[in-house]
Formats: sequence, C-alpha cells, structure tokens
Amino acid sequence: MDSPAPLIDAAFWITAGAIVALLLMSAFFSGSETALTAASRGKLRARADKGESGAETALVITEDNERLIGSVLLGNNLVNILATSLATALFTRLFGESGVALATLVMTLLVLIFAEVLPKTYAITNAELAAARVSPAIRVVILIFSPVVAAVQVLVRRILALFGIKTDPDRNVLAVREEIAGALQLGHSEGVVEKEDRDRILGALDLGERTVEEIMLHRSKIEMVDADETPETILSHSLESPHTRLPIFKDDPENIVGVIHAKDLLRAMDKLMRGPDACPEKLQDFRVLDVAMKPYFVPETTTLDDQMREFLRRHTHFALVVDEYGALRGLITLEDILEEIVGEITDEFDVDAEHPLRRAEDGAVLVDGAMTIRDLNRAMDWTLPDEEANTIAGLVIHEAQSIPTQGQVFSFHGFRFEVVQRQANRITRLKIRPL
Repeated sequence: MDSPAPLIDAAFWITAGAIVALLLMSAFFSGSETALTAASRGKLRARADKGESGAETALVITEDNERLIGSVLLGNNLVNILATSLATALFTRLFGESGVALATLVMTLLVLIFAEVLPKTYAITNAELAAARVSPAIRVVILIFSPVVAAVQVLVRRILALFGIKTDPDRNVLAVREEIAGALQLGHSEGVVEKEDRDRILGALDLGERTVEEIMLHRSKIEMVDADETPETILSHSLESPHTRLPIFKDDPENIVGVIHAKDLLRAMDKLMRGPDACPEKLQDFRVLDVAMKPYFVPETTTLDDQMREFLRRHTHFALVVDEYGALRGLITLEDILEEIVGEITDEFDVDAEHPLRRAEDGAVLVDGAMTIRDLNRAMDWTLPDEEANTIAGLVIHEAQSIPTQGQVFSFHGFRFEVVQRQANRITRLKIRPL
C-alpha cells in the first residue's frame, strides 16, 4: 500500500515562493501607479534637466495617462488573481475545503497591507523619487501590454457610448492652469501662500485669457494735444501732464496723427533755444508733428499676453486701441499690463491721486464706478462675476437693466450696491458691502 504524499514538499515551497513573488510584484504595480500619478510634472522636469534619465522616462510615460493606468492595472490584477488562485490551492491542500475561506482571509490581509497600503504610502511620500526609479520597468510593462490595453480602451469607449458618454483621449484630465490655480488657492487657504503672491501668479496666468479692452484707459479720459496749438501751449500742456507720452490729434480728437514724448519735445525746443543754430524766433515755426512718433494702433480684442509680447518686440510702451471699425476706444501701456500682475504701480506724479477704493465708516466699501471688477475682486478677495461687464458700474447697469439714479440700492451676487454719485449717464461712485 502506497504511503500518502507529504503535505509539505518541494511543490509546497515552490507555490509559497511564487505567492511571495507575486505579492512583491503587486506591491510594485500599486506603488508605481501611485508614484506616477501623484508625482509633480514640474518637479520631474527639474530632475530631468539635471540629467536624471528616470525622471525623463517618467515624463514620457505620464503623457498618456490612460495607457499608463490601463497597463499598470492590468499587471496588478493579473498578479493578484494568480497569487490568490495559488494560495487557494495551497490552503485547500493543507486544510481541505475550509482552506478556501482561510485563503481568502489571509490573502486579503497580505494584499491590503503589503501590496496596497505599504507601497502606496511610500510612493505618495516620495512621489518624484519613486516615479523616477520605477519608470524604466513600467515603460517595458506598457510596451508588453499595449495591444491588450488598446483593445480594452476601445471596448470601454464603446460601452460608454451606449450610455451617451463621449471620451476624448487627447484631453488632459486637469489643465495646467487649473492645477496651478487650485494649488495656489489651497496654499493660500492653508496660510502657506501669501495673498499678494497668489494674485501675482494668477495675474500672469490670466494674461492670455484677457483682452486689451478690459484694462484700457477709456478715450474720455485720454489727455491729448491739438497739433494746431501754439508751441508754448503744447509745451505747457506737456509739462503740466503727469504722462510722458501724449497723443496728438488734428481737427478731430478721433483723428490721431502722432504721439509726442515729453523728452523729444524738450530736446527739440532746447535745440531751438540753446543749440548752435539757436534762434528764439524759430520757435514760432515749430511743428510738433516734426518730432512726434507715428501712432501705434491695436485692436481691442488683442489678448494682454500677445500685446505685452508686441510691446517688447517693438521696444515701445504705448498703444492706441481701436474697434473693428477703426474708431478710437482708448489707450493701453505696458504699465497697465504689468499692473495686472503686480498690482497698482504709483510714482511721484500720482501718489496723491484719489484711490478708487476706500473703506466707509459703516464697514462698506466706497468704489469708483470705473474700477474693474477684477481689481475689486483682487483687492477684497471677492468673487463678483466679470463675464458680462468689465467695471463695477457696468455690472450694476447690466443687472439693473437701466441706468440707476443716485441713491438707488440693488442686491445681487450676495452684495448690496448703493449708487452714491452719478454724473450724466455715468455711475461714478458706489457703496458696496456683502449681504
């Protein structure tokens, strides 16, 4: 009679070793998934720029998140299912039918602790380092599993299409700007990022989404020089103005024919008065257009980012804004664009100018009607909408669907708006407080 085969033999140890190896592979896949999805692409780029090949590989494979996650999940599920099957066979051999339940309990604990929580905790703590280390191996896994993952992707998209859900494989899950803005808002709420730093970075990010029309100085506020005025009048006007550049018009303020720089004007007049060929009588024949620069016109729909690049390319700081019909709308300077990033810039000529925003005694805020909604939101940390209007006065008129009279009060968007001053058809002063 044959003796029964021993329960613990070479096959037992081979199976047990295979289970341990599969658990290690499961831990690798779990940690790799967490590391590659949690790693900052900015930090990976910095490591790659220092010559770290693993970081460069991580950047390449994370460009297609769908294929990356599909390959890692496929590998992880394969090793987990195989490890569980082997454990069930091993425990059934040792304990009979009760081995199935025991194998389920033991494998659940082993997978949870050693193949999920432990590797993922390490990976999320050292995301960039772990991503750089595992990326070469994961790249090979992606190449091996690519045909299967591609077939699964097609199947998944068709199933989703049956429910009317369309997927775009080329769309990023989270736009870079939204990711940065969200990180800044989170950092500010936690006290890590100062409000001024947050506003500056967000201001720079917004330049590509905002147009010249939103921040230009309206034509009603532009200081101009009449080309037909006497040289003395033009000189006095230029010296009294806080601006170094003034548009020159002829016959009609809409007809801008040049831009005079105060320094060019003074040089030309000084040459007439004190130069080698000085002759005070020649001053009467002086023509301002002879020393004026050619006006530079830009469309009102130009983005601030494009306009700043154009200013830098042309080595100029001053442009006149026109609409689609060529009519003058306003002017914009490089300083206006920079103020959208760093906030209000003042010098010795405008420090005494009235601030467009100040606190009232009752806790409300007195606001100049021409102040932009964006500037008010940035100054007060509010979230008033700026889709329908650029200025506070424009927002009130839009919501009221009329031009309010002085003293009228409105409540919308969680704020109370009181019209304090009105000149002609313009709202010049408002009192605002949160409800």
